[in-house]
Amino acid sequence: MAIAWSKKPASMEALSLSPPMSPSVFLTQDELKKIAAYKAVEFVESGMVLGLGTGSTAKHAVDRIGDLLRQGKLTNIVGIPTSKKTEEQALSLGIPLSDLDNHPAIDLAIDGADEVDPHLNLVKGRGGSLLREKMVEGACKKFVCIVDESKLVKHLGGSGLALPVEVVPFCWKFTANKLRNLFERSGCVTKLRNDCEGKSFVTDNGNYIVDLYLKKDLGDLQIASDAILRIAGVVEHGMFLDMATTVIVAGELGITIKNK
Repeated sequence: MAIAWSKKPASMEALSLSPPMSPSVFLTQDELKKIAAYKAVEFVESGMVLGLGTGSTAKHAVDRIGDLLRQGKLTNIVGIPTSKKTEEQALSLGIPLSDLDNHPAIDLAIDGADEVDPHLNLVKGRGGSLLREKMVEGACKKFVCIVDESKLVKHLGGSGLALPVEVVPFCWKFTANKLRNLFERSGCVTKLRNDCEGKSFVTDNGNYIVDLYLKKDLGDLQIASDAILRIAGVVEHGMFLDMATTVIVAGELGITIKNK
């Protein structure tokens, strides 16, 4: 399977960094994630303030940063975690941590994504950390997004999976109905996210997540974004528009880097 969208905007460049893998070699999705993550960590330099992402792909990057610190190949790194889970992981690896209050400017953030469109717009937050991720990644000079090729879509929502919206618990059904009505033309279905015990999933910020499932393209993403944020009760949504500066994609044909 080639790493490609049906249409590649002229403003983007794709660089294949690896020769095609032997047809007899089959890599799991997690192995592809690890390859992308390790490539992203090559952007890290000693003395940097780093945004540490959340999720199965970002976990590999955090592990790698911890390894390089232990080996002495990286020094004077400060990490800004995007979730309590990542904070726990980083502390276990000996990565020094801080926050945006003390480091409002971040050199580099590395994180995964649930969807990537041809313009490098992202859907994030299916792991539940979208608010902190957007705060941290919005404060960085460079945001490297790492994915396997299954995350490439023609348009956001195109995978048929959730577009998350973080909402306050108060009258969440009211907010969910507003969201459904807002995107009725896109065939929107809204569902409150539950945890593994069947209870309402609660974010690190004490909020709920309403997942949007779309049958059609949202149209102008900036207009859609603004409309969501105007709904009282919405905290943040999982569309990361024009934020990623680089996307690293791992697939059967190797590693591809796409830059803004």
